[in-house]
Amino acid sequence: MLHRRVVVVAYAGAQALDITGPIEVFDTANRLGAASSAPYRIEFVSADAPLVRTSCGVMVEASPLEAGQGPIDTLLVPGGWGLDSALEDRALVSWIRRAAARSRRVASVCGGSFLLAEAGLLNGRRATTHWAYTKTLAGRYPDVTVDPEPIFVWDGPFVTSAGVSTGIDMALALVEADHGAALALETARFLVLFLKRHGGQAQFSAVLDAQLADHPPIRAAQEWILDNLHNPMPVAEIAQRANMSPRNFARVFRREVGTTPGQYVERSRIGRARELLESTDLTISQIARRCGFVAPETFFRSFGRTLGLTPKEYRHRFQVISPAGLIDRHHETDRSSA
Repeated sequence: MLHRRVVVVAYAGAQALDITGPIEVFDTANRLGAASSAPYRIEFVSADAPLVRTSCGVMVEASPLEAGQGPIDTLLVPGGWGLDSALEDRALVSWIRRAAARSRRVASVCGGSFLLAEAGLLNGRRATTHWAYTKTLAGRYPDVTVDPEPIFVWDGPFVTSAGVSTGIDMALALVEADHGAALALETARFLVLFLKRHGGQAQFSAVLDAQLADHPPIRAAQEWILDNLHNPMPVAEIAQRANMSPRNFARVFRREVGTTPGQYVERSRIGRARELLESTDLTISQIARRCGFVAPETFFRSFGRTLGLTPKEYRHRFQVISPAGLIDRHHETDRSSA
């Protein structure tokens, strides 16, 4: 019987969920139907064999790297807190490069994309990684086109996923590609997962565009924006705060911040709205007004365009205050339920 050989590269300090999440998907798919056609055969290899301690202390039993010879269906490379040491292990990086050449596809979870990039495998390709490290990946490997938004990116034989749990989303997509949507859906249902999670990974990052510029007038303008999100903000007024003409301000702002003043204002409003959705019981309409949106409908459109979720969906997922701690809600109509 044909097997799909999945070789997982383990190393000291790798994130356990980066490893166990995808392989649980493959194992569940085997139990639910893949075993009758082309089951996944999972192997672990490591320079630290035979026992590899992950960052949380879970031990992984692995074979030496040399055991990973021969054709590979899927090479899986995790991330984790031990990534810096792994990147300095030239033998490991070289092995990944050689193993990729005999693999039908190569997948990474979270910071595992750094190892693929270090091996030169992502040059000229699109890739993603954990939202907190996308700028670092782009800066360190300028030949890689880093997309910070998707949960995973598939470019040719390379599939890179974002932070930690997104390796599960990626594995479900691999099962769907190998065995069809029906088995992937059955696997997702059994594991109580979304087959295709709604929204990109921007919904999980703590702050959008939080870094202040080095140029003092631009930094002062950013600070004024963050202090006045509840007010209208025409670019001319913001430029006046920086003692610059609107045209020159817009040019310098984009150079320093990497986005237009209008985009920065919108993303700052969304960032503030997220904080309020997570930590208060204010209605959606109240949050829209506090963040400077002239109407709830404008807020809904902007929020959905930025995060791929409605404000109500975001609150349902991420609100951190307990129901017992909620104060009495205001009687204002919440248009989010419309």
